[in-house]
Amino acid sequence: MTDHILVERQGAVQIIRMNRPDKKNALTRAMYAKMSAALTEGDADPAVRVHVFLGVPGAFSAGNDLADFLAIATGGEGGNEVWDFLMALARSQKPMVSGVDGIAVGIGTTLNLHCDLTFATPRTLFRTPFVDLGLVPEAGSSLIAPELLGRQCAFALLGLGEGFSAERAKAAGLIYDVVAEDALESTVLTAADGIAGKPPQALKIARDLMREPREALIARIQVEAEHFRERLTSEEARAALTAFMTRKKAS
Repeated sequence: MTDHILVERQGAVQIIRMNRPDKKNALTRAMYAKMSAALTEGDADPAVRVHVFLGVPGAFSAGNDLADFLAIATGGEGGNEVWDFLMALARSQKPMVSGVDGIAVGIGTTLNLHCDLTFATPRTLFRTPFVDLGLVPEAGSSLIAPELLGRQCAFALLGLGEGFSAERAKAAGLIYDVVAEDALESTVLTAADGIAGKPPQALKIARDLMREPREALIARIQVEAEHFRERLTSEEARAALTAFMTRKKAS
């Protein structure tokens, strides 16, 4: 349901909040579609100068709704909403800030690689179990993470699926700062307001100079997507996803 994504404006700041607490903000295709639309519309609106991503207490995002992926893996169709959102992230023309509390799995981690500032709470754990599910990294993370973290830390995160605490993530360069749970949103919004107050054209040029060229990033997302789609329909991924869902139902 699209009300699982709440979009609001506070001055020049657009807040995109994932709001599916009963599922720890596992993202459905409808949720991806609404976030894509928010980014695209916000980029086109000169009144918006900053995008902010937030979750709910204890859960930024548990990643993709695996029921959607299992349906694709077992012969269903769809999933374009996911890739549309990843492209919207890569193409976003305005600064992005995120506030992460608690669970940050899969896209709940890789989304932040696109953000210009990410704040996280001490109880946050970043994890990308792509390979464990028979899948591959997404969101351009195979390009961005080695540059931000170094190849070996990136392999630990994306290949081994190791969890990164907030402090480890900060030390590695995955996030900007660690803040208390009760200060997270105010810190994020204060930072976003500060960004919104900068001369927008100068900031855009500076941001573009500091980021990976969009052409290379978009090309990498497309290559990842090809592998991801192929892996989703593989026996390896089908078995891993089915086993995960079985364990989840039993627990």
